[in-house]
Amino acid sequence: MIELKTFIFLDSLQPQLATFIGTTSNGFLPTPYDASLFVEIAPGIAINRVTDQALKSTRVRPAYQIVERAFGMLEVHHKDQGEVRQAGTAILKALEADEESRQKPKLVTNQIIRSIEPDQATIINKRRSGSMVLPGESLCILETQPASYIAFAANEAEKAANIKLVEMVPFGAFGRLYFSGTESEVDSARDAAQAAIESVNGVNA
Repeated sequence: MIELKTFIFLDSLQPQLATFIGTTSNGFLPTPYDASLFVEIAPGIAINRVTDQALKSTRVRPAYQIVERAFGMLEVHHKDQGEVRQAGTAILKALEADEESRQKPKLVTNQIIRSIEPDQATIINKRRSGSMVLPGESLCILETQPASYIAFAANEAEKAANIKLVEMVPFGAFGRLYFSGTESEVDSARDAAQAAIESVNGVNA
């Protein structure tokens, strides 16, 4: 029995998120404004079959294929939204599922650190894969469950405000997102990310 944890379509990858995925993934680089689909299932090993179905059915390319025992995650993208949507249809057919059977996401962490101290900025920057957070900026930290919905939050945050993407982890037990900027821009981005997560329908875990 395969459980559909995440199934989320991103209509237009924003430039920072597209670049971040290309930098941190082990697959093929998306370009800004590609359409993207994130799928997460349990158990994780079945993600291999999901990837196979998507690639045989369409011209999408995968950036992430993460295979863990508990969860498996796949990201595919293409400049043509129709290709990505068709990949989603093929995946759902292979899983004998529909979009409404996905798990409804929860925002489990939602915090903003105002005027971050230099020492904390340094610690965060040593582990980040994206932009640097600078002392004095505001820093927003979000976590989602299931994990891969965090990519949707990141994309909508970047659409809404002038922020810097510091870190995003879209797999594992929880998804995690860090972004920074001025206080007003971070507030606007956080509100957009929260609204995006709350807008996703699905089955309560």
